[in-house]
Amino acid sequence: MNHYALPPAGAYPLNKCLFRLKSDDGFRARFVKEPERVMAEAGLSPEERAALAAQDRDRLVALGAHPYLVFMAQFRLRMETDESAFEYF
Repeated sequence: MNHYALPPAGAYPLNKCLFRLKSDDGFRARFVKEPERVMAEAGLSPEERAALAAQDRDRLVALGAHPYLVFMAQFRLRMETDESAFEYF
């Protein structure tokens, strides 16, 4: 039994963007400074951009984002913007 449906192919740009937010320090820093520009360059739809800008986990998942990538991207963005929120390790 599979409790998780694989992301649709159309959600590839969204998942790639989330992966890069999770994994790519330079991409994440650019996103923090110019989120609209970075999301446009990533090929996100207006609906995906709105959900990502709002960090709306449920909407992102409904749009096909992998839940792990949503969690990790949000975690890394929070670390980037609020260093006091997490212990450095």
